[in-house]
Amino acid sequence: MSIINLIKIALKALQRNKLRAFLTMLGIIIGVASVIAMMAIGQGSKQSIQTSLSGMGSNMINIMPKSKDVGGVRIGGSNYQTLTMKDVKAIQKNAIGIDGISPIVSSSGQSIRGSNNWPTSITGVSTDYLHIRQLSLKDGIMFSETDILTSAKVCILGKTVIDNLFPNGENPIGQYIRFNKTPFQVIGTLVPKGQSNFGQDQDDIILTPYTTVQNRITASTIYLQSIMVSAASLAISDSATENIKSIMRETHHLKESDEDDFDVRTQAELIKTIGSTSSMLTVLLTSIAGISLLIGGIGIMNIMYVSVTERTREIGLRMSIGARGIDILMQFLIEAIMISITGGLIGVALGIASSQLVAVFVHWPILISESSIILSFFVCGITGIFFGYYPALKASRLDPIEALRYE
Repeated sequence: MSIINLIKIALKALQRNKLRAFLTMLGIIIGVASVIAMMAIGQGSKQSIQTSLSGMGSNMINIMPKSKDVGGVRIGGSNYQTLTMKDVKAIQKNAIGIDGISPIVSSSGQSIRGSNNWPTSITGVSTDYLHIRQLSLKDGIMFSETDILTSAKVCILGKTVIDNLFPNGENPIGQYIRFNKTPFQVIGTLVPKGQSNFGQDQDDIILTPYTTVQNRITASTIYLQSIMVSAASLAISDSATENIKSIMRETHHLKESDEDDFDVRTQAELIKTIGSTSSMLTVLLTSIAGISLLIGGIGIMNIMYVSVTERTREIGLRMSIGARGIDILMQFLIEAIMISITGGLIGVALGIASSQLVAVFVHWPILISESSIILSFFVCGITGIFFGYYPALKASRLDPIEALRYE
């Protein structure tokens, strides 16, 4: 018997029991829709986080003091001072494959202009900072090396600070603000970047020469809170990191047996770690959603058993007029696959629609990939074959005489 005739027979059998066929598909529909929605949310979140981190500078390398045990007490890296301008100069002179470096010093406090004030922090940096962090000036200019040498009281503002200190839309360029008690002239504003995926407001920022923070705010001219470096390209980020580590160990006079008193972390490493965690979460969510597919497959097996029992006389009649066992097997197997594939089609549509609704109403990032749809169809086909085979095999092995006698 030809495949086309078998498909026609399967279609007629399904049309005779539309409601039962739909209820059988329901498990597959829910399973496929859940898998697509979970993968879309997981992949969307992963891509959004990676894009956000890349926007902060994918080639960025952070050097920070390392936490240390002192007398049984763990001192955090932020409280353990090991970085100095000597390290910055050594990296500038000897490091291979870097195209920017900036010392980082910061202080929290109150920014004030007239009757307006805003609690924020001021960050002291070098002229390379904008390049390293992939920030751009919207208006004004960047401070110069001369401003760094003279600890000039100039600053660059982010949008959040501007909105709170200049609420009436005034142009901040050339205006004066105070940070705690120190006056600063605004010489530039930054292009807004918005919130990061971690909820951090990237526009709540005041930039000024690092020497200004050291000499006029913190009164600490020796130690740095961190050092930020930009690798020339993402491809050489790892080799640049190793090179920086060796320079830092030499600068800090560390022996081979000594542990590093600093941490060197790359943005690429952070992206990879978060991507791996996000992938694991996506697999977990997809696996949970896949349980619905398993339940749907069991439903197909159950209904196919019922169908074989109901149509025992029909099977016997077909066999008595020449149908082979393989024809009966294929007839019921095709019927199971059609239930599974049809349910998969409806599930794909429902999964895409539900993902779009999540994006619109919950505002979660989503990414519907072709691979998730192809995988869903593949799983549907395998489910139909796996769970439909045994009932179909049972039907093909019926004795024609016994089948015709079946009541």
